Amino acid sequence: MYTTIQKWGNSQGIRLPKVILEMANLSENDTVELKVENGNVIIAPAKKHISLKERIAEYEGDYQAHEWDTGSSVGKEV
Repeated sequence: MYTTIQKWGNSQGIRLPKVILEMANLSENDTVELKVENGNVIIAPAKKHISLKERIAEYEGDYQAHEWDTGSSVGKEV
């Protein structure tokens, strides 16, 4: 599928056909990341940052705290 780069205000833009958005599982107002690799422009969904509340909800309680040896003290840290 082909499209044309067009002037959009002070920038340039392209229109993404609905079928392309559906194939990429993207929709209006989704945040995307733009990258250039080997001269190709790549549009990828932005990684969703989850909140602390969401992280805690995923916690399964299997963490066991323990101490570890970082070596002898050196310098003014003693």
